[in-house]
Amino acid sequence: MGDEASAIREGETAQSVVVHFWAAARAAAGTGQERVPLDEAKTVADLLETVRRRHADRPRLADVLSVCSVLVGDRPVGTTDPADVVLQDGDTVELLPPFAGG
Repeated sequence: MGDEASAIREGETAQSVVVHFWAAARAAAGTGQERVPLDEAKTVADLLETVRRRHADRPRLADVLSVCSVLVGDRPVGTTDPADVVLQDGDTVELLPPFAGG
């Protein structure tokens, strides 16, 4: 996918969110971060579906995402329905799989 810091796909809009993949999510995605345009990801649920679709050639990622904790900025999504968490331009979404021992 190229340089992680500039992992912006051709044709993306200026309004976007940055997704950070951590630990097993990073390994499964094959990248540490990517930008997703807001027109593809208005909510966290949309974002997760977009990430799964973009990485359809990496089926392990879908399994890892199903157990990830999600933070939008410094706010944990927790038990909130991901379809109810609206994303804003410039948000950073952290995808954190469970870590051993913690």
